[in-house]
Amino acid sequence: MYTKGNIQMKLIRTKNYQEMSKEAARFINKRVHANPALTLGLATGGTPIQTYENLAKDYQQNETSYQQITTFNLDEYIGLPETDPNSYHFYMQKHLFSKINIPNEQTFIPNGQSDNLAEECIAYEDLIKKHGGIDLQILGLGHNGHIGFNEPGTSFEQRTHIVKLAESTINANARFFDTMQEVPKKAITMGISTIMESKEILLLVTGKEKYNALTKLLHGEIDPSFPASILNEHNNLTVIATEDAIISNKIS
Repeated sequence: MYTKGNIQMKLIRTKNYQEMSKEAARFINKRVHANPALTLGLATGGTPIQTYENLAKDYQQNETSYQQITTFNLDEYIGLPETDPNSYHFYMQKHLFSKINIPNEQTFIPNGQSDNLAEECIAYEDLIKKHGGIDLQILGLGHNGHIGFNEPGTSFEQRTHIVKLAESTINANARFFDTMQEVPKKAITMGISTIMESKEILLLVTGKEKYNALTKLLHGEIDPSFPASILNEHNNLTVIATEDAIISNKIS
């Protein structure tokens, strides 16, 4: 347990990415069994891929049901069609939704091709409220501290909104595209305020390249210049991190 001020976060150390992914899947699976009608907030990117693979494997082996589960994804690129292999609609179908028994109509992802993006943001917020908020939100940690696509400088009061991606985020995403010109420069993302209203948050951190970001999260000040710092104020936060991401951090 790591204590900062009056807030305690649970920190789970794992040896490597594979162990982190198995631990994360067990964590999520336990919540699904405890509440078969759970509302899950889902993340994308490289970090949760093997977590989703483990959830799919569990479904195949143990038939854990997702029939009553509802999901809300954090974000989506603006301008990419759902069928684009780099869209998060495509990502979720590939890595999770097509491999479990969750009804498509219970999976929600922001529409980055909406004719009215401002209205799409409001509608997404309304959908989350209609479903009683997020029970468990999965997050990754960006190198610059972004959560979802909430870049440095984003207000902690921000709800679902349109964001211009930071250069560091664009560069980090470039590995998924053939050319830099193809990398989207804008996205629609769940806001920090919306994320913080989740009843429980699970943050996944892997790799030595995330050491500086995790150190800043654990030991730095709460400041909009590092969006993830606000997670220190959540009263039900669990961090699962690989040893190389936390080594030399002095945490009991």
